[in-house]
Amino acid sequence: MNYELVVFDWDGTLLDSAGAIVKAIQASCADLGLEIPSDARARHVIGLGLMDAMRYAVPDLAPDRYQAMVDRYRHHYLSGDHALTLFEGVPAMLARLQAAGHVLAIATGKSRMGLERALDHAGLRPFFMASRCADECHSKPHPQMLDELMAEFGMAATSTVMIGDTSHDMLMAKNAGVDGLAVTYGAHPHDHLLDCAPRACVHSVQELDQWLRAHG
Repeated sequence: MNYELVVFDWDGTLLDSAGAIVKAIQASCADLGLEIPSDARARHVIGLGLMDAMRYAVPDLAPDRYQAMVDRYRHHYLSGDHALTLFEGVPAMLARLQAAGHVLAIATGKSRMGLERALDHAGLRPFFMASRCADECHSKPHPQMLDELMAEFGMAATSTVMIGDTSHDMLMAKNAGVDGLAVTYGAHPHDHLLDCAPRACVHSVQELDQWLRAHG
């Protein structure tokens, strides 16, 4: 196997949640009387830790209002997260990778509490041997999440691949010295992902699975 350790982003890569995140950010701004960011600006922050995301999405937000913004975001997102679904083909792909002997892990901009909630709701917990979250590590694109996962399993960078839907994921992979595999069906557009020089761009979970069969 070329890639013994396969690390997935969560939102926009496994879970079809990018649109819900954008709406939650925009609704939070409306609640607080702030300028509502465009869809593109709100989408750009997906994958970052929550505080870093708020600083970019709402650059004029005073520091003493960060917590209020975070609270409103969590209110809006969590009120509808039960209705979010996995991208078609995700469970079957993960089951195949696990059966083939790959170590599967998650590196996400979600909080630990948020990821645990999402794993239970999606029923994917049995597939993953480890995970790293933004409230435990530096936010992407810092390489800490990948560095820690590789160290935990004794994996070399050449045996690791990072799969994600944002430039933050691809830049984290580059900073950690591992291959990045971009999916174009999530938060960031194809051209934006190509600028980060991923190993490849794939356009569906089915194409992702096929690529991993051929290269993983």
